[in-house]
Amino acid sequence: MNKTRVLIMGAAGRDFHNFNTVYRDDPNSEVIAFTATQIPNIEGRRYPPELSGDLYPEGIPIYDEKNLSQLISNLNIDDVIFSYSDISHVFVMHQASEILKSGANFKLLGSEKTMIKSSKPVIAIGAVRTGSGKSQTTRRVAEILKEAGKQVVVIRHPMPYGDLVKQKVQRFARLDDLKTHNCTIEEMEEYEPHIVTGSVVYAGVDYQAILDEAEKEADVILWDGGNNDLPFYKPDLFIVVVDPHRPGHELAYFPGESNFRMADVIIINKVDTAEPHNVDIVMENIQQTNPGAMIIKANSPVTLEDHSVIAGKRCLIVEDGPTVTHGEMKYGAGTVAAKKFGASEIIDPRPWIVGTITKTFEKYPEIGILLPAMGYGGKQIKDLEQTINAVDCDVVVIGTPIDLRRIITINKPSVRVIYNLEEIGSPNLKDALAPFTS
Repeated sequence: MNKTRVLIMGAAGRDFHNFNTVYRDDPNSEVIAFTATQIPNIEGRRYPPELSGDLYPEGIPIYDEKNLSQLISNLNIDDVIFSYSDISHVFVMHQASEILKSGANFKLLGSEKTMIKSSKPVIAIGAVRTGSGKSQTTRRVAEILKEAGKQVVVIRHPMPYGDLVKQKVQRFARLDDLKTHNCTIEEMEEYEPHIVTGSVVYAGVDYQAILDEAEKEADVILWDGGNNDLPFYKPDLFIVVVDPHRPGHELAYFPGESNFRMADVIIINKVDTAEPHNVDIVMENIQQTNPGAMIIKANSPVTLEDHSVIAGKRCLIVEDGPTVTHGEMKYGAGTVAAKKFGASEIIDPRPWIVGTITKTFEKYPEIGILLPAMGYGGKQIKDLEQTINAVDCDVVVIGTPIDLRRIITINKPSVRVIYNLEEIGSPNLKDALAPFTS
């Protein structure tokens, strides 16, 4: 019998996981190629034979998604598997239509086939969109579990943008480990906040191998999801964060709506800065779509190292990259802080952007008057530093989850924004986590 010829569309994360869990050992299918998008410089590589298994002794090529239709034709593809996240339903179906036009089947893989079962309790944190507030939620959940005496190990959604073989299983327990593993800014933004609060973090490529190691030192596994992707592990409790600054997105983005429908607990975050009628829209959508979920309302208050640094000053705002690029947010914590603490003007960085930062604005023209902290490699980090230092402003407001000043040299006054999750009333996360803390 002829094998089904498969192409997996991805962005160096979910695509590899879908391959590992569903196709790597399947004798009836042959994965011919991956395609890549969203992340710079990941096409043109190979998924290496050290990870692809006995059926793929030469590994698997990774091509640019822009050549999708031609690849389907040239490679005689039967099935195309859509395997990346934070995409509008409309865009997903545009891709599906193009694939069907090209003669292949369009497929999405279900959670039962791709979620790995752990021998330890798993609490998963997900979201309906990038930038909803997963990071501070995960930190708050870890804090509650540790207060109850539990050994928490965080497993983070993949960001394997470097040497995939070396990144098969990564463990981060100290800040020095970030340098050892040559982490990008995007990786540091996710790992560092956990490390500084005493949590061990695992990440990488092969999430069964990662789980095998994490289970050796964990009482509870805490899945820290990326974008709005589905969990890689079968959760015993699934907490999903929604953003009332983007009401309705919980029903309009893939696979965020799946998370929304699957959630045991839904956190409506940023209530302190959202319009009340937008909170009401989200509440109504919960009641219509997942009425059995526990609903927790929360604020995401911003604080500064020194409020006086911003007051009356012309500020450059540097925000979390994914939130304001494919997350489509027009502002983040830095912008909120600048307005709250009296900035006289927010400076548009676009006259000063250089190199790969210019390409980011070309790809995401709706970013507006802020600077995304892009840093997928050494060149992009240098371009970010050069851009920041060239901008004519009084103060740089750093709204990223990590302190950029540890990574780059800034030639003007700067201040970092801190934000955490603050539950409002009850029920709260302690109530939701009670079965795991007793």
